Amino acid sequence: MAIKINKKITGYNVVKPEDKAAAPVAPAAPKAAPTAEVIQMHESVQRPESLVGSTFKIKSPLFEHALYVTINDIILNAGTPHEQRRPFEIFINSKNMDHFQWIVALTRILSAVFRKGGDVTFIAEEMKAVFDPRGGYFKAGGVYMPSIVAEIGAVIEQHMKNIGLIHDPEMDEATRKLIAEKRAAYEAVGSKKSADAGAAAGEAGAGEALTFPAGSMMCDKCNTKALVLMDNCQTCLNCGYSKCG
Repeated sequence: MAIKINKKITGYNVVKPEDKAAAPVAPAAPKAAPTAEVIQMHESVQRPESLVGSTFKIKSPLFEHALYVTINDIILNAGTPHEQRRPFEIFINSKNMDHFQWIVALTRILSAVFRKGGDVTFIAEEMKAVFDPRGGYFKAGGVYMPSIVAEIGAVIEQHMKNIGLIHDPEMDEATRKLIAEKRAAYEAVGSKKSADAGAAAGEAGAGEALTFPAGSMMCDKCNTKALVLMDNCQTCLNCGYSKCG
């Protein structure tokens, strides 16, 4: 096949067959490292047809009827190493319609914050710090709740712990052993007195589940009725806090 040259020849070189065999092979271009397409939570993430979630029951002495808090989650990057479960929306239902307005407002605002993305764990702490001017109450187990909003915040915190957004600092083995020893010593010394007080408490107000000795006071650190007097020192049987250091 003839090739027509339209330009002026300025030089030439004869290529022999052995030169072609010895020609260096150009290195192949390195392949680009695969990048994972990680989907982050933000306002433009569309709601799927179905969501997974959990429902919590709140029975407060401030309300005649129980509250049912449902938190639905969206699963981002499902089936990949980057899979993550994030709160997407919240609903609160109850037969009590007296507080319908603020409950609807609260659920809409919280759902909007969830869909905004980013770190939403601050919501639980902010809600748990809300106090009722009429006073709080003790829930089952002796944990003090300053308001119904604070208990809703505690439910949100528990849900975030369940899905891995919040991690509890683990108590070391030495502290666990100390609490167990303190509780055993207290129960051994005042077993009869505690039994009498527990019977009286059961007659006065049945229905309150006490997991700590009757007559325990509230701990300032964990807000649990587990503070007892041992060796002239207030000691918490729940978290190990002691006013004596």
